[in-house]
Amino acid sequence: MAGVLGRLPSRAIQVSSKGHFVSFPGTVRVPKTATPFNSSHAYQQFFSSNAAAALKNASTGKKMLLASLGAIGTGGLLLLVGLEKSVKAGELELHPPKYGWSHSGTFQSLDHTSIRRGYEVYKQVCAACHSMRFIAYRNLVGVSHTEAEAKAEAEEIQVTDGPDDQGNMFQRPGKLSDYFQSPYPNEEAARAANNGAYPPDLSYIIAARHGGEDYVFALLTGYCDAPAGVVLREGQHFNPYFPGGAISMAQALYNEALEYEDGTPASSSQLAKDVCTFLKWASEPEHDTRKQMALKAMMMFSLLTAIAYYMKRHKWSTLKTRKIAFKPSSKK
Repeated sequence: MAGVLGRLPSRAIQVSSKGHFVSFPGTVRVPKTATPFNSSHAYQQFFSSNAAAALKNASTGKKMLLASLGAIGTGGLLLLVGLEKSVKAGELELHPPKYGWSHSGTFQSLDHTSIRRGYEVYKQVCAACHSMRFIAYRNLVGVSHTEAEAKAEAEEIQVTDGPDDQGNMFQRPGKLSDYFQSPYPNEEAARAANNGAYPPDLSYIIAARHGGEDYVFALLTGYCDAPAGVVLREGQHFNPYFPGGAISMAQALYNEALEYEDGTPASSSQLAKDVCTFLKWASEPEHDTRKQMALKAMMMFSLLTAIAYYMKRHKWSTLKTRKIAFKPSSKK
C-alpha cells in the first residue's frame, strides 16, 4: 500500500487519524475493511475525475479554439466530398463498372498467358498509333516470352544506331536492350496523322487513368452511335466512357481482328481483356513480386505478433493481477 500511495500526489491522500479510511478528495472513498480492493479501479476513478475537472476549468478561449478546429475539420471534409462528386458529375459520361479481373485479389497474380496475348494485340493493332517507350524487349523475358523469343521479337525492328567509324548513322536489327519503337518520329507528326490529336504513350496508361484497367476495357468496348443532339466534328467518334463523349480514336478492336498464336477465339471483348492485362503489367511490372513479398511479410509478422503477445502476457500478468489490501493497525 505504501508503494502505491507513494506514487500519488501528496495532496490527493488523506488518512484519518483514527485509521478509518483512505480518501481521494472528490473521487473515491475506500472504507476501512479487511477486504482487498483493486488499485486499478481507484486509479481509473481518480484520473478520470481529474480529466473532467480540467475540461470544466478550461478557459473560454481554449473551448472556442477546439470548437473552431472541429468546425474547420468538418467543413474541409464536406468540401472534399462535394468536390469529388462534382468532378464525377457528367451528363454524357459513364463510369466503368468493376470487372472481376483474375489479378484483382489480394494475393492473385497476373495471367501471364493473357499478357502474351495482350502483347500480340498491342503489336498488331495498338502499335500503329501508340508508343510504349518505357518498355524494353528484355522486360518480356520470364514474363510472357523466353529469352530466345524476346530476341526474335526485337530483331524484327530496325534501329538507327551509330555513328560508325566514318561518322555515319546506320540501321541494325533490334536487341533485347532496345525499347519499343514509336510509330511517329515526333509529336508533330503524330498530331498531323491523327487530326490534331496526340495518341498517348501506353507504358503507364493503366496507372494514369482513373479506374485503371476497368476504364480502358470499357473505353475499348464502349463505342456506339451518338445520341440525338450530340454533334461530332470530322474524325471524331462517340464513346460514353470518354470525358465529353467525343474521342478522336476510332474503334480498333473487332471480332476476329487478329488470330492468336494459341488459338484462343479472338472476340472483341477477349482482345480488350488481354491488352488491358498486358498494359496492367506494363504499368506495374512489380505486381506479382509485391504480392509475394506481402504474403511473406504477413507470415513473418504473424509469428512476431504471437511472440509479442506471449511476452506481454508473461511480463504483465503479475502486475495486472496484483491486489492491494488495507490492514489497519491493531489497537493496544
